[in-house]
Amino acid sequence: MDGAALHEIAAQTAMGLPAVQETQPFGEGTFVYKVVGKMFVMTSELRGVPIVNLKCAPPHGAALVRDLAEVTPGWHMDKRHWITLSPGDGLDETLVEDLVANAYDLVVAGLPRAKRPIDPVRRTLPD
Repeated sequence: MDGAALHEIAAQTAMGLPAVQETQPFGEGTFVYKVVGKMFVMTSELRGVPIVNLKCAPPHGAALVRDLAEVTPGWHMDKRHWITLSPGDGLDETLVEDLVANAYDLVVAGLPRAKRPIDPVRRTLPD
């Protein structure tokens, strides 16, 4: 997957989720995707290479870093809870979509129940 596709898929997937806002708190060219004010995805460039930072459960993130050259510990983030995706053949559209959705679910699960836009376990709107 090339860098343009990586950014596009991450952005489209994030914006397709309930209650997501796209912001640019770090300036032009860096997009942060938040749910109820909490960041779960960031797209930017590192030394001219498009990257995507995502929130990730530590065991899952460690396995991805171990198994895929395109996945590294989160650049400029907490290395246990964030991963960075870089362009390469090891990434495909489904994996990026799944990682963005998982990042969203992690953040939503950490929100107080009254503020959750969806039930993160059932992926439905709250009762």
